[in-house]
Amino acid sequence: MRHGLALALAVASFVLAAPASAVEREHALGVDAGGAIFMVNDKSSPDIGGSAGVHYTYGLTDAFNLVADAGWSLVALNETLTDPTTPRTRPTNVTNVDVGLAYVLDVLQWVPWGALEIGGYALQGGTIEGVKALPGAAIAVGLDYRLNRSWAIGVTAREHLLFTEMSTYPSFLQGLFRFQYVWGW
Repeated sequence: MRHGLALALAVASFVLAAPASAVEREHALGVDAGGAIFMVNDKSSPDIGGSAGVHYTYGLTDAFNLVADAGWSLVALNETLTDPTTPRTRPTNVTNVDVGLAYVLDVLQWVPWGALEIGGYALQGGTIEGVKALPGAAIAVGLDYRLNRSWAIGVTAREHLLFTEMSTYPSFLQGLFRFQYVWGW
């Protein structure tokens, strides 16, 4: 009798189990806001400012997402050319557009993830004449919290690597809060 009851409970729990909330074929569109730290090799201290952006994800499988994001960061308020010998390498803002692949660990309401992305960067303002366009890549880690099936909040850190010949810009880091709408589950 005990074995029969245990077997019946095991079968019932398997048949009646709720599906996991994996992100396969799921879309998310959101906004980001936070801070940025921008390093320039010929400057002794980093430039610190604010960042804002948007992001989109699409669940390719239950473990991998297609990710795309765009952002704008104010990295210096007042970089002007006062000394003609000052290098023309110090922007006041950076715009980025990246696309890549994220690995997602769907753990109930908490969703940790990591992503590798490639993209383009536009540096302008300050001592840079015009716009300096550079290719680059980003490494991101994040943690999202599912408020319900349609809304999520989270945090992310993104390390951007700008590809230049002389490594003038070795590091660009963003720390962002995320708010997103989710559909297609």
